[in-house]
Amino acid sequence: MTATERETVQALLAWHAAMGADEAIGDKPVDCFAAPAAAASTPPRVQPRPRPAAAQAAATAGSDSRIDLRQANTLAALEAMVAAFEGCALKRTAKSLCFKRGRDDARIMLIGEAPGRDEDLSGKPFVGRAGQLLDRMLDAIGLAEEHVYITNTVYWRPPGNRTPTPEEVEACAPFLARQIELLSPQVLVLLGGAAAKTILGMAEGIMRLRGKWLNYRSGGRDVATLATLHPAFLLRNPEHKRLVWRDLLSMKERLEAK
Repeated sequence: MTATERETVQALLAWHAAMGADEAIGDKPVDCFAAPAAAASTPPRVQPRPRPAAAQAAATAGSDSRIDLRQANTLAALEAMVAAFEGCALKRTAKSLCFKRGRDDARIMLIGEAPGRDEDLSGKPFVGRAGQLLDRMLDAIGLAEEHVYITNTVYWRPPGNRTPTPEEVEACAPFLARQIELLSPQVLVLLGGAAAKTILGMAEGIMRLRGKWLNYRSGGRDVATLATLHPAFLLRNPEHKRLVWRDLLSMKERLEAK
Protein backbone atom coordinates (compact mmCIF):
# COMPACT_ATOMS: atom_id res chain seq x y z
CA MET A 1 0.00 0.00 0.00
CA THR A 2 1.39 3.38 -0.99
CA ALA A 3 1.48 6.38 1.35
CA THR A 4 -1.34 8.03 -0.65
CA GLU A 5 -3.51 4.91 -0.39
CA ARG A 6 -2.81 4.69 3.35
CA GLU A 7 -3.85 8.33 3.83
CA THR A 8 -7.03 7.70 1.84
CA VAL A 9 -7.96 4.70 4.01
CA GLN A 10 -7.22 6.63 7.22
CA ALA A 11 -9.39 9.54 6.03
CA LEU A 12 -12.22 7.12 5.21
CA LEU A 13 -12.00 5.51 8.66
CA ALA A 14 -12.02 8.96 10.30
CA TRP A 15 -15.13 9.89 8.30
CA HIS A 16 -16.92 6.69 9.38
CA ALA A 17 -16.06 7.42 13.04
CA ALA A 18 -17.41 10.97 12.69
CA MET A 19 -20.65 9.57 11.28
CA GLY A 20 -21.08 7.32 14.32
CA ALA A 21 -19.70 4.05 12.92
CA ASP A 22 -17.12 3.84 15.68
CA GLU A 23 -17.85 0.31 16.93
CA ALA A 24 -18.25 -3.17 15.48
CA ILE A 25 -21.80 -4.45 15.96
CA GLY A 26 -21.46 -7.74 14.08
CA ASP A 27 -19.07 -10.68 13.94
CA LYS A 28 -18.68 -10.49 10.15
CA PRO A 29 -18.09 -7.51 7.86
CA VAL A 30 -20.98 -6.39 5.64
CA ASP A 31 -20.48 -5.20 2.07
CA CYS A 32 -22.78 -2.18 1.89
CA PHE A 33 -21.98 -1.73 -1.81
CA ALA A 34 -23.10 -5.21 -2.87
CA ALA A 35 -26.11 -5.49 -5.16
CA PRO A 36 -29.34 -5.67 -3.11
CA ALA A 37 -31.33 -8.88 -2.96
CA ALA A 38 -34.46 -9.13 -5.08
CA ALA A 39 -37.32 -7.18 -3.55
CA ALA A 40 -40.11 -9.18 -1.94
CA SER A 41 -43.55 -9.14 -3.55
CA THR A 42 -45.17 -7.83 -0.34
CA PRO A 43 -46.19 -4.20 -0.82
CA PRO A 44 -44.31 -1.70 1.37
CA ARG A 45 -45.92 -0.65 4.63
CA VAL A 46 -47.10 2.94 4.62
CA GLN A 47 -45.74 4.92 7.57
CA PRO A 48 -48.29 7.06 9.44
CA ARG A 49 -47.71 10.78 9.81
CA PRO A 50 -45.77 11.60 13.00
CA ARG A 51 -47.91 12.44 16.00
CA PRO A 52 -46.84 13.68 19.43
CA ALA A 53 -46.78 11.25 22.34
CA ALA A 54 -49.85 12.95 23.78
CA ALA A 55 -51.85 11.98 20.72
CA GLN A 56 -50.43 8.47 20.86
CA ALA A 57 -51.54 8.16 24.46
CA ALA A 58 -55.07 9.12 23.50
CA ALA A 59 -55.13 6.43 20.82
CA THR A 60 -55.42 2.73 21.53
CA ALA A 61 -52.24 1.61 23.31
CA GLY A 62 -49.92 -0.08 20.87
CA SER A 63 -51.39 1.05 17.54
CA ASP A 64 -49.21 -1.56 15.83
CA SER A 65 -51.46 -4.62 15.59
CA ARG A 66 -48.56 -6.85 16.63
CA ILE A 67 -48.07 -5.02 19.94
CA ASP A 68 -50.53 -4.53 22.78
CA LEU A 69 -48.98 -2.12 25.27
CA ARG A 70 -51.76 -2.87 27.75
CA GLN A 71 -49.96 -6.15 28.41
CA ALA A 72 -47.12 -4.16 29.98
CA ASN A 73 -48.42 -3.63 33.52
CA THR A 74 -45.05 -2.66 35.01
CA LEU A 75 -42.10 -0.58 33.85
CA ALA A 76 -39.95 -3.70 33.82
CA ALA A 77 -42.41 -5.44 31.51
CA LEU A 78 -42.48 -2.38 29.26
CA GLU A 79 -38.67 -2.31 29.12
CA ALA A 80 -38.65 -5.96 28.05
CA MET A 81 -41.21 -5.13 25.37
CA VAL A 82 -39.07 -2.25 24.07
CA ALA A 83 -35.98 -4.49 24.07
CA ALA A 84 -37.80 -6.94 21.81
CA PHE A 85 -39.20 -4.22 19.53
CA GLU A 86 -37.77 -4.17 16.00
CA GLY A 87 -39.78 -1.27 14.62
CA CYS A 88 -37.21 1.49 15.21
CA ALA A 89 -34.29 1.67 12.80
CA LEU A 90 -32.00 3.10 15.50
CA LYS A 91 -31.84 -0.28 17.21
CA ARG A 92 -29.86 -1.73 14.29
CA THR A 93 -26.94 0.69 14.71
CA ALA A 94 -26.90 1.17 18.49
CA LYS A 95 -24.98 -0.93 20.97
CA SER A 96 -27.39 -0.67 23.91
CA LEU A 97 -30.98 0.02 24.83
CA CYS A 98 -31.11 3.15 27.03
CA PHE A 99 -34.52 2.78 28.66
CA LYS A 100 -34.21 4.69 31.93
CA ARG A 101 -32.17 5.83 34.89
CA GLY A 102 -33.49 6.37 38.41
CA ARG A 103 -36.23 4.81 40.53
CA ASP A 104 -39.49 3.31 39.33
CA ASP A 105 -41.67 5.12 41.88
CA ALA A 106 -40.20 8.60 41.49
CA ARG A 107 -42.41 11.68 41.77
CA ILE A 108 -40.39 13.45 39.06
CA MET A 109 -39.89 12.23 35.49
CA LEU A 110 -37.37 13.94 33.20
CA ILE A 111 -37.40 13.37 29.44
CA GLY A 112 -34.63 14.36 27.04
CA GLU A 113 -34.14 13.79 23.32
CA ALA A 114 -31.81 10.86 22.59
CA PRO A 115 -28.88 8.88 24.02
CA GLY A 116 -25.33 9.81 23.02
CA ARG A 117 -22.13 7.78 22.80
CA ASP A 118 -21.57 7.56 26.57
CA GLU A 119 -25.17 6.49 27.09
CA ASP A 120 -24.93 3.90 24.33
CA LEU A 121 -21.87 2.38 26.00
CA SER A 122 -23.44 2.30 29.48
CA GLY A 123 -27.04 1.46 28.57
CA LYS A 124 -28.38 4.37 30.66
CA PRO A 125 -29.62 7.83 29.64
CA PHE A 126 -27.86 11.04 30.70
CA VAL A 127 -24.53 9.70 31.94
CA GLY A 128 -22.21 11.77 29.73
CA ARG A 129 -21.24 15.42 30.17
CA ALA A 130 -24.83 16.63 29.81
CA GLY A 131 -26.00 14.01 32.28
CA GLN A 132 -23.33 14.98 34.79
CA LEU A 133 -24.47 18.59 34.53
CA LEU A 134 -28.07 17.47 35.00
CA ASP A 135 -27.06 15.62 38.18
CA ARG A 136 -25.39 18.78 39.52
CA MET A 137 -28.49 20.82 38.64
CA LEU A 138 -30.73 18.42 40.54
CA ASP A 139 -28.30 18.29 43.45
CA ALA A 140 -28.55 22.07 43.73
CA ILE A 141 -32.21 21.69 44.79
CA GLY A 142 -31.63 18.63 46.96
CA LEU A 143 -32.41 15.87 44.47
CA ALA A 144 -30.35 12.85 43.43
CA GLU A 145 -30.73 9.92 41.04
CA GLU A 146 -32.78 7.99 43.61
CA HIS A 147 -35.38 10.78 43.61
CA VAL A 148 -36.04 10.98 39.85
CA TYR A 149 -36.77 8.90 36.76
CA ILE A 150 -34.92 9.85 33.55
CA THR A 151 -35.54 8.76 29.97
CA ASN A 152 -35.55 10.09 26.36
CA THR A 153 -37.94 10.40 23.43
CA VAL A 154 -36.02 7.58 21.70
CA TYR A 155 -34.32 4.64 23.39
CA TRP A 156 -31.32 4.09 21.08
CA ARG A 157 -28.44 6.33 20.03
CA PRO A 158 -28.79 7.91 16.58
CA PRO A 159 -25.62 7.39 14.48
CA GLY A 160 -23.15 10.21 14.95
CA ASN A 161 -25.40 11.70 17.65
CA ARG A 162 -27.60 13.21 14.93
CA THR A 163 -31.14 14.40 15.63
CA PRO A 164 -33.71 11.56 15.61
CA THR A 165 -35.98 11.59 12.58
CA PRO A 166 -39.76 12.06 12.99
CA GLU A 167 -40.20 8.39 12.03
CA GLU A 168 -37.81 7.26 14.78
CA VAL A 169 -39.57 9.42 17.36
CA GLU A 170 -42.94 8.14 16.15
CA ALA A 171 -41.81 4.53 16.53
CA CYS A 172 -40.95 5.09 20.21
CA ALA A 173 -43.83 7.45 21.05
CA PRO A 174 -46.40 4.80 22.12
CA PHE A 175 -43.86 3.23 24.48
CA LEU A 176 -42.98 6.63 25.95
CA ALA A 177 -46.66 7.44 26.51
CA ARG A 178 -47.12 4.11 28.29
CA GLN A 179 -43.91 4.73 30.29
CA ILE A 180 -45.32 8.01 31.59
CA GLU A 181 -48.64 6.34 32.39
CA LEU A 182 -47.03 3.51 34.34
CA LEU A 183 -44.70 5.77 36.33
CA SER A 184 -47.55 8.23 36.97
CA PRO A 185 -45.27 11.06 38.10
CA GLN A 186 -46.46 14.14 39.93
CA VAL A 187 -44.23 16.38 37.82
CA LEU A 188 -42.99 15.92 34.25
CA VAL A 189 -39.89 17.88 33.19
CA LEU A 190 -39.13 18.16 29.46
CA LEU A 191 -35.46 18.80 28.74
CA GLY A 192 -35.12 20.75 25.51
CA GLY A 193 -37.28 21.67 22.56
CA ALA A 194 -37.36 18.20 21.02
CA ALA A 195 -38.86 16.59 24.13
CA ALA A 196 -41.32 19.46 24.54
CA LYS A 197 -42.48 19.16 20.94
CA THR A 198 -42.82 15.38 21.18
CA ILE A 199 -44.78 15.34 24.43
CA LEU A 200 -46.83 18.52 24.11
CA GLY A 201 -47.19 18.66 20.33
CA MET A 202 -46.65 22.43 20.41
CA ALA A 203 -44.85 24.38 17.70
CA GLU A 204 -43.44 27.09 19.97
CA GLY A 205 -39.70 27.14 20.55
CA ILE A 206 -38.23 26.11 23.87
CA MET A 207 -37.45 29.72 24.83
CA ARG A 208 -41.17 30.52 24.64
CA LEU A 209 -42.26 27.32 26.41
CA ARG A 210 -39.70 27.14 29.20
CA GLY A 211 -40.73 28.16 32.67
CA LYS A 212 -44.46 27.75 31.98
CA TRP A 213 -46.50 25.11 33.78
CA LEU A 214 -48.61 23.09 31.36
CA ASN A 215 -50.58 19.84 31.60
CA TYR A 216 -49.98 16.48 29.96
CA ARG A 217 -52.93 14.10 29.96
CA SER A 218 -51.95 10.57 31.01
CA GLY A 219 -53.91 7.73 32.58
CA GLY A 220 -57.04 9.81 32.94
CA ARG A 221 -55.35 12.64 34.83
CA ASP A 222 -53.38 15.82 34.16
CA VAL A 223 -49.67 15.74 34.97
CA ALA A 224 -48.04 19.08 35.83
CA THR A 225 -45.47 19.60 33.06
CA LEU A 226 -42.55 22.01 32.86
CA ALA A 227 -40.28 22.53 29.85
CA THR A 228 -36.74 23.80 30.36
CA LEU A 229 -33.43 23.98 28.50
CA HIS A 230 -31.44 20.84 27.76
CA PRO A 231 -28.19 20.41 29.74
CA ALA A 232 -26.29 19.92 26.47
CA PHE A 233 -27.45 23.37 25.39
CA LEU A 234 -26.22 24.81 28.69
CA LEU A 235 -22.76 23.32 28.11
CA ARG A 236 -22.56 25.38 24.93
CA ASN A 237 -24.38 28.41 26.35
CA PRO A 238 -23.60 28.65 30.09
CA GLU A 239 -25.06 32.16 30.30
CA HIS A 240 -28.54 30.56 30.14
CA LYS A 241 -28.03 28.55 33.34
CA ARG A 242 -29.79 31.31 35.26
CA LEU A 243 -33.00 30.56 33.33
CA VAL A 244 -32.84 26.88 34.23
CA TRP A 245 -32.15 27.78 37.86
CA ARG A 246 -35.46 29.64 37.92
CA ASP A 247 -37.18 26.60 36.41
CA LEU A 248 -35.63 24.28 39.00
CA LEU A 249 -36.78 26.51 41.84
CA SER A 250 -40.27 26.56 40.34
CA MET A 251 -40.24 22.75 40.16
CA LYS A 252 -39.07 22.48 43.77
CA GLU A 253 -41.83 24.83 44.89
CA ARG A 254 -44.44 22.81 43.00
CA LEU A 255 -43.27 19.57 44.61
CA GLU A 256 -43.23 21.03 48.10
CA ALA A 257 -46.78 22.27 47.62
CA LYS A 258 -48.06 18.76 46.81
